[in-house]
Amino acid sequence: MTGLTGFLGPAYLWVKAAHVTFVIFWMAGLFLLPRFYVYHQETAIGSPEDRAWIEREARVRSIILTPAMIIVWLLGLMLAFHLDAWGEGWFSAKLALVVCLTAYQGWLGVYGKKLADGQRPLSGKAVRMINEIPGIAAAIIVVLVIVKPF
Repeated sequence: MTGLTGFLGPAYLWVKAAHVTFVIFWMAGLFLLPRFYVYHQETAIGSPEDRAWIEREARVRSIILTPAMIIVWLLGLMLAFHLDAWGEGWFSAKLALVVCLTAYQGWLGVYGKKLADGQRPLSGKAVRMINEIPGIAAAIIVVLVIVKPF
């Protein structure tokens, strides 16, 4: 079994399994929140429905997105050190995409605050398009990690 000789030793596979699990949680949140924004934008500003969306979105950010992202980063860095992946091209590309997903999550937080303040800067169609970003990034990351094309 490859990977069992680094600093994690036999815990490597457990850390890897936990990393993949929390990536799934993180991605679920990254798919869910923009979909909530699509529905939220269609509500009347200040209405009970508007306030309900604000609360739902805050819960997704605080209960799912932020904890999952932090755990993904911690476990992912542990795996990177364990495998000494820093000089690998596939890993550099994956890391860049994870940084972009983290920035995307930050942008989602800023956009949510705008919605909560009654602003609707993007169209529903634009938010629907933005919702595709994590799926595309995830597909590329999976190829990078499994195929290791470079």
